[in-house]
Amino acid sequence: MGLEPKPARRQRGSLTIHDVARFAGVSPMTVSRVINGEKNVRDSTREAVNAAIRELNYAPNPAARSLAGADLVRIGLLYSNPSAAYLSEFLVGSLDQCSRGNIQLIVEKCDDERAELAATRLVASGVDGIILPPPLCDNAAVTRALAEANVPAVAVATGQPPADVSAVRIDDFAAAQAMTRHLIALGHRRIGFIKGHPNQTASRQRLEGHLAALDEAGLAAPDELLAQGYFTYRSGFEAAETLMAVRPAVSAIFASNDDMAAAAIAVAHRRGLDVPRDLTVVGFDDSALATTVWPELTTIRQPIADMSRQAVTLLADEIRSRRAGETAQHPHALQDFTLIRRQSDGPPAA
Repeated sequence: MGLEPKPARRQRGSLTIHDVARFAGVSPMTVSRVINGEKNVRDSTREAVNAAIRELNYAPNPAARSLAGADLVRIGLLYSNPSAAYLSEFLVGSLDQCSRGNIQLIVEKCDDERAELAATRLVASGVDGIILPPPLCDNAAVTRALAEANVPAVAVATGQPPADVSAVRIDDFAAAQAMTRHLIALGHRRIGFIKGHPNQTASRQRLEGHLAALDEAGLAAPDELLAQGYFTYRSGFEAAETLMAVRPAVSAIFASNDDMAAAAIAVAHRRGLDVPRDLTVVGFDDSALATTVWPELTTIRQPIADMSRQAVTLLADEIRSRRAGETAQHPHALQDFTLIRRQSDGPPAA
């Protein structure tokens, strides 16, 4: 296979960075690094690129040079979320944003017990910063290790973001309160609640929002109407079994995520109950699972993909600010939630 012919000498305005790259036998990214004076280029390579620039009479226009200045950023995504639906949406958003901003994403899976080790491994691989989706957004050991290594991080969907870490979240308290108010407005008075994993601050915020709505309506919240879940389908199944055995019976179940709400619907079907005629079931997140179960879930829409996009942007901005010698900022972004009504809710049976 022969070598690609080098471009003929042309007018400056018609040349591109790709022409220079072909002439010098390097990548366009390498040409960009030479133009922007970056140090991580071999002397021989730098000389070859500069020679090609002189030979071709190439001069980058200001817009192209500005684009080239958006230097490559390497971001790590550390996850241990058991919900495939949640992770899928999170990856869609983060990959999409990375493709727009000259950002490389390295994904690392871990379990909670080895999260600190996994974070250290990512740092050693050369990432410039790390995104922490739930539940790692609330892992103090991980955030402490990153701070000690002077590596920036963004916590996503935490209910209580640390002051020294950037964060993207919704108001979980207000969202859960809105859903419980909705159920009360439909006429429900015996509402079972499936709590989220106790290792996540968002779980506590959702429980407190639910309890606040009951309190303002003058409704009791006995312990028998609260069941522990862990954001997994299996834990939702077991919690729903417990709640449906309570007497007097519950007329609605509010699960702290869609996986557990889907499990509650399955339990209702197994018991011969019609949803929503005999039992209302609602969830939280509006993940893809919400529209794949029957009936489709009424749920709180947490904009997971948009939150991950913003996390990538915040992290890349902080990394580039640090490179420019600027003082790091740690913004806490609050995104809007939406109550989405579908077919799984209705008034209680007469």
